[in-house]
Amino acid sequence: MQTVSTAKSHGGVQGVYRHSSQVTGSTMTFAVFVPPQAARGPVPVLWYLSGLTCTHANVMEKGEYRAAAAERGVIIVAPDTSPRGAHVADEPDNWQFGSGAGFYLDATQDPYAPHYRMYSYIVEELTALIAAEFPADMSRQGIFGHSMGGHGALTFALKHPDRFKSCSAFAPIVQPSTADWSRPALEKYLGKDEAAWRSYDAVALIEDGKRFPEFLVDQGAADPFLKTGLRPELLVAACQTAGIPVTLNMREGYDHSYFFISTFMASHIHWHAARLEKA
Repeated sequence: MQTVSTAKSHGGVQGVYRHSSQVTGSTMTFAVFVPPQAARGPVPVLWYLSGLTCTHANVMEKGEYRAAAAERGVIIVAPDTSPRGAHVADEPDNWQFGSGAGFYLDATQDPYAPHYRMYSYIVEELTALIAAEFPADMSRQGIFGHSMGGHGALTFALKHPDRFKSCSAFAPIVQPSTADWSRPALEKYLGKDEAAWRSYDAVALIEDGKRFPEFLVDQGAADPFLKTGLRPELLVAACQTAGIPVTLNMREGYDHSYFFISTFMASHIHWHAARLEKA
């Protein structure tokens, strides 16, 4: 692991790191904020998964999470959203696919399968790296994310309820197998058999029997993607049928941007911290 940069913030350390990934076959960059409480011993870990077109830097620079994370003593890990490099298959003119749009899955179709393995990268390789290199209490992990990253957070939590103790999302794509901006990506990454898509679809996972203790979702009511891409009501309906408690906060006047995310970031971190403290 190479340290790209570190800076003191709110008594803790905001770092950016790089390593050669065996899982994605590429160099991966990620950000980690370590709060001051970690000087006394391991602290809980909260994973943040970013959305389409983003890198680790978007939330680090615009998410405004450090004050709350330092107050509650929580490490924040922000992975990249896809493999990158000249050797990685891409569609440079398509912001909904390829570089910056890994959808937190393991691709099975060529030419994407060798590199687009963000699911295994986060669950296995980056998790092991965080456990080895940072003062992280891996028995207390939560996960949240935005848009495509909200989709990722929901699916990771549903598939690993023994690992993640809390899960929330900002404007998540709750049913990517039917959403206009994600169906094409799932077909290219996973093939035409839509049954293979279900393990990366939160609503489908719930329909197929996966469970999680509770979810928190914040959604901007003025989000231009609300009706065709996000559709949080589908998650609410699936959770109600399955008996999963879900809180959906519709935020009037807010859009899909980091102005929205940063407004409610602290409340999400406090929500996660309360649950991780009890874990």
